[in-house]
Amino acid sequence: MQLGPRPAALGLLLLCAATVGAGDAEELHYPQGEHRSEYDREALLGGQEEVDEYVKLTPEEQHKRLKSIIKKIDLDSDGFLTESELSSWIQMSFKHYAMQEAKQQFVEYDKNGDGSVSWDEYNIQMYDRVIDFDENTALDDAEEESFRQLHLKDKKRFEKANQDSGPGLNLEEFIAFEHPEEVDYMTEFVIQEALEEHDKNGDGFVSLEEFLGDYRRDPTNEDPEWILVEKDRFLNDYDKDTDGRLDPQELLSWVVPNNQGIAQEEALHLIDEMDLNSDRKLSEAEILENQDLFLTSEATDYGRQLHDEYFYHDEL
Repeated sequence: MQLGPRPAALGLLLLCAATVGAGDAEELHYPQGEHRSEYDREALLGGQEEVDEYVKLTPEEQHKRLKSIIKKIDLDSDGFLTESELSSWIQMSFKHYAMQEAKQQFVEYDKNGDGSVSWDEYNIQMYDRVIDFDENTALDDAEEESFRQLHLKDKKRFEKANQDSGPGLNLEEFIAFEHPEEVDYMTEFVIQEALEEHDKNGDGFVSLEEFLGDYRRDPTNEDPEWILVEKDRFLNDYDKDTDGRLDPQELLSWVVPNNQGIAQEEALHLIDEMDLNSDRKLSEAEILENQDLFLTSEATDYGRQLHDEYFYHDEL
């Protein structure tokens, strides 16, 4: 299984938290294969308290705030929302909430309130104690050694994010640590970290075999479905120059979350569902006619934007 960085963080614990219980969540979200829009509000508004707050908004206030958001999405002010405008807005929303989350985490990690997060403070927040592994001494237990390797990678990322070489990370550096995909000076680190993990022959590229990791094909049996899916992703999504290997820039498209692709898919979905006159764009009237659908989509972060003045206030 290939473990690429996720938007929220690159650490092992957050990655595990994102995958545990995924099957149960999928069943709740799509019971018997049918989409249940209520799940989006319940799971993605940010908790029951925010769900309750959403319900308390009067229809008039929902209407007013939604119209304000529509106006902001309409970049050329022509009265219609195109796929490109919707996609750009959704990507901006992804980044905004990622940054807000990092700012909230910064306060939690900064134990002494001095405006910076030290490596010790990071460890205490994550593991309730300071952990210090010897870089040159492997552990006998396989599980402990795996954790040691991941912890050392986190430490390297922490040090790379620390541009001023101070005793800790300021807010901007902490954001770079938590979201290296959003910060230009971390790009090279992300690429090198991925090469160290996957480029087994050290040629500076990742082949299909290296991409698939430890999988070894049984010539007497057909490849399992997940391997076919991964091969298709390698060939059609990542290997842009079709040379059978991923160069550093192609590798980046694999290990960094493709929020652009997610946003484009959601934008197309909204147009497919809400475009009543088949002109491939959405008018304010079409959106208000399908208000519930719009409020259970990425375009409003499942309604959360109606509670965030950053989005519905007159000045963004």
